[in-house]
Formats: sequence, structure tokens, C-alpha cells
Amino acid sequence: MRRKLPIFYSALLLTGVNLLLRLAGTSFQVYLSGRIGPAGIGLLQLVLSVGSFAMVAGIAGVRTAAMYLTAEELGKKRPDNVSRILSACFLYSILCSGAVAALLYHMAPWLAENWTGNPDTVPALRLLAAFLPASCLCAVMTGYFTAENRIGTLAAVEVCEQLCSMGLTLLVLKYWAGQDAGRACQCVIFGSFASGCLTLCTLVLLRNRERPKAGAPFPIGKRLLQAAVPLALADILKSGINTVENLMVPRRLAENPLISDPLASFGTVCGMVFPILMFPACILFGLAELLIPELARCAAAGSKGRISYLTRRGLKIAMLYGLTFSGLMYLLADTLCLRFYGSAEAGRYLRLYAPLIPMLYCDAITDAMTKGLGQQKACVRYNILTSAMDVTFLYLLLPKYGMEGYFVSFLITHLVNFTLSLRRLLKITGERLPAHTPMLALSAMLASVWGAGRVSSITAQCVVFLILFFCLLTLMQVCRKEDFLWFARLITVKNRKIRSLSDTP
Repeated sequence: MRRKLPIFYSALLLTGVNLLLRLAGTSFQVYLSGRIGPAGIGLLQLVLSVGSFAMVAGIAGVRTAAMYLTAEELGKKRPDNVSRILSACFLYSILCSGAVAALLYHMAPWLAENWTGNPDTVPALRLLAAFLPASCLCAVMTGYFTAENRIGTLAAVEVCEQLCSMGLTLLVLKYWAGQDAGRACQCVIFGSFASGCLTLCTLVLLRNRERPKAGAPFPIGKRLLQAAVPLALADILKSGINTVENLMVPRRLAENPLISDPLASFGTVCGMVFPILMFPACILFGLAELLIPELARCAAAGSKGRISYLTRRGLKIAMLYGLTFSGLMYLLADTLCLRFYGSAEAGRYLRLYAPLIPMLYCDAITDAMTKGLGQQKACVRYNILTSAMDVTFLYLLLPKYGMEGYFVSFLITHLVNFTLSLRRLLKITGERLPAHTPMLALSAMLASVWGAGRVSSITAQCVVFLILFFCLLTLMQVCRKEDFLWFARLITVKNRKIRSLSDTP
């Protein structure tokens, strides 16, 4: 029988892997920016935004649905039904991804001319269409392995995939692409999706080695559609509008007389600032990835106490973690962007976006918990509202205010989405979070940044900030004795029986 790690150690392992992969991805982004320049990065972002939309449409919510349904069956002690679930998910994925791939292949010339504005991107879009079905099937398998809590296996496979992806991409870039931005797009897509196909084959082989038993037939189609379709609508809508935004932003920026190179400005924010801004979030993404099946199992088993505990603990961790890196990013903005990109403009934008980090990180955890508790339809409504707001704001603000207008739109729409999602989560769990706790934590962060700013050395600023922030959190009783005891229990091993994050207090 397979040993399964407690959720804390699964999250810790997934965190390490995500950190490694995000570090590799950010380093690769730095390499690309030096090779093809900000304008080339901007073009790559446009192509990848189309590819991201195609992936989301092809997956059509099936990854989370596979994770949710698998966890639900395991929670109800019916493991033999998992094979039926995977078969249904595969069929659903093949139909959806095949249709999207065919559409993308035939529309590639029109998309290149009217969306990306560069005919050289046609081969890259068609290459993406060719690999799309296999990548979507891979998403089904990663959803299954996550629900099974086989994080060690999944982590090893994902590390190999990333290494293979970067190796193939660098090889083709060196010997074929040169300085051509269109060919660089093809290289990135080929490396990423070819390694994804290898991952699919590996995960399928690992699943077949278990010799899984298929239970008696049962009606799965309706449950699959109820889980996947709302997610598909929400994800497709959100990704589609994000794609429209990415393609609209350079054109609307071109109408601003103060911006000489709209594509470069867009590439600076989306291709340089955002990767650094969201790099620390990979630690939370590991936790969020595991909260979906964990909460689904708890809901299926009727464990209201554990759901309540996970909600409180998850939100507090995300808040404190986000505030910590918000302060650090604000202090290190210029140093990081000059070191990685040699761009003072990127540093200015990073400092502008750094105060939004706590909201963005908490939103990631909140979104995972609402999905784990089956609130997909609510997510659809919130995404429709905020996406429509985003398009409207960008269309109106960009020509007059430039990238500052982009920031205002980003702030308002993400704040509205987070507020609605958090309100929904608290309503379905019955939790009441004290308002003074986040206010005290925010005050501690601002005071710590101010105090650290009195020091000249960058290294000393970070040390002073962390010490001040930790001390203020303790003095204000945001972090209490039970929090330290909880953490101590997590890292203390006694007879190999370890208290996990999902334990009730």
C-alpha cells in the first residue's frame, strides 16, 4: 500500500518543487528578455496569451473536476470508482481539446494578422494546436495524482518535465531561432508542449502499473458535467477576456502620446514585473493545490470542524505570508529589476504593484477553498462581473493614463473579485474573521517598511524589516502562543506520527 504524506508535508514538498520550477522559469524569462528584448517579450506574451486561452478552453474545467470527483470518491471509501471517473474525464477532454485544437489550427492566420499583429506567429500558433490535446490529457492525470495525494511522484515528474522543457527550448533557440522573435515563440511552445507529452506518457504508465480495478458502472456523466462545465465557463471567460486584454493593451497604449513603444511597456509589466511579483506565491500555490481535494474529502465525510480549521488557518497563513513579501518586494524593487533585467522602469512598476501582494496571495487560497467546497457556479458569476469591469476600465483608461490606468484597472477588479470570493467562503463555512487582525498586521507591515527604510544597506533593510515585522506581530498578538505551538508540532517528529495541517486544533 502506498504511503501518503500528511497535507503539511505534501504542501512542503510541492512548495519546494514549485519554488524550483518558478526559479527556473523566472531565470529563463530573464534569459529570453536579454536575447529578444522587451518588444520580443511583448510579442511572446501575446502568443502565449492566445495559447493560454486555447489551453483553458481545451481543458474545459476537467483538471479540477477530475481532482474533485476523485477526492470525493476516496472520501466516501469508493476507490474502485476512480477508474470510471478517469475514463469519463479522458473522453470529455479528448472531445473538448480536439475541437479547440482544430479551430485554433484553421484560425491561426487570422489570429496572427488581427490579434498578434505579426504573420510570423502563424507557425507557433499551429504548433500549439498540434500539441494541445496531449497537454489537456496531461492535466487530467495531474488532477488525479493530486487527489490521490501522491505528491512525491507528481513532483518528480514535474521537475523532469521542466528540465526537459528548458533543455529542448534552449537547444532549438541556439541552433535555429537566432534573434527572430517569431521563431523564439515556436521554440518556447515546442519545448513546453513536447515535454508535456512525455509527462502524460509517464503518468499513464505509472497509473497502469497499479493494475487499477474498475468498479461497477455508475452514472458519472452528469456529475462530471456539473463539476466541469461551471469551471470551464469561468476559466474560459476569464482567460478569453485576459487574452482580449493582452491584445488590446498595446493598441490602446499606442493612442497615448507619452508612450513611444507600447509593446515594450506591456512586455515590461507582464513579462518582467509580474514573474517577480508572483514568484514567492509558488509556496502558496502548493498549499492551494492540496486544499481543493482535502476540502472535497472533508465535505464528503461531513467534517465541518476540519473545514472550519482549514479555512481559518489557510487565510491567516496567506495573509501573513503576503504581507511579508509585500514589504520585501517594496524594499528590493529597484535592486531586483536592475539585477535581473537592467531596467529601472521595471523596478518602478514592481514597487507600484508590491502593496497588492497580500490581496493576490489571499485570493489564490480563497479561490482554491471555494472550489474545494463545490462553489464553481459562484466563481463563474464573479469572473463574469470582474472581467467585464476590467475590459471596460482598460478601454477607457489606457489611452489617457497609460500603464498607470492599467494598474488602476488591475487593482479594482482584483479587489472586487477577492471581496466577493471571501464573502462567499465565509458564508458557506459559517466563519467570522475578526476585522482587527488584518488591520493590525497591515499596520505592522507598514511600520516595519518605514523603519527598514531608515537603513541605507539593502541587506540590512531586509533584516530590519523581518525583525520589526515579527516583533510587532507578536506584540499586537496577531501571532499568538498557539500559532507557534502549531508550527512546532508540524516540524516535530514523534514516532513518525506527525500532526498535519488538516488536524483540528
